[in-house]
Amino acid sequence: MLNGVCTQGGEPVHIIGLTGGIASGKSTVAKLLESHGAVVIDADQLAREVVALEEPAYNDIVAAFGKSILNEDRTINRTALGKIIFCDPEARRRLESITHPAIGKRAEEKLAELKMAGTRVVIYMAPLLIEAGATSRVDEIWVVYVDREVQVKRVMERDNITREEALQKIAAQMPMEEKRLYGSEVIDNRGTLDQLEKRVKVLWETKVTGKTGKI
Repeated sequence: MLNGVCTQGGEPVHIIGLTGGIASGKSTVAKLLESHGAVVIDADQLAREVVALEEPAYNDIVAAFGKSILNEDRTINRTALGKIIFCDPEARRRLESITHPAIGKRAEEKLAELKMAGTRVVIYMAPLLIEAGATSRVDEIWVVYVDREVQVKRVMERDNITREEALQKIAAQMPMEEKRLYGSEVIDNRGTLDQLEKRVKVLWETKVTGKTGKI
């Protein structure tokens, strides 16, 4: 379990799960939280680590999807694999059954390191925190929110794709209107970066540091 772990000094590590839909601005919020002193565990980075050459998950993925998803240097071609799972829900579930346990194990290892260092607050940024059934890993959930039209526009601009392609990517995840219901805090990112910076600052000061400088 990620939550309830104690630091060397006996104080518990408080885990905040940061999630949201594609192109909602999770990484931007994570960077802003880091600027306020938060320690961030990035599930996407862990996902890249667990599928590195000869990792157990790497071998399982190649066995499940074949060598056609590999680059010339034998690393996994994420674009090729992505095309398969976006079009095939069963293939996506098969991949997730391999990667999610591996990511969870790596997250446990990272948290143990932070615990030993006496870290008090950890942001666990995971796009599929809710979909993966990993909410028990965190003490509370913060959802970065944008409405559907803003999400479509940002995905189109970010990936240089058509509206239809953007909608297909968005459809592969839980709808934002449903995801926001899981948040103890919902961070509205439909406005400007300046507005987002102010919202994150207020949230950090009121929910994390508070008047005593503690959770």
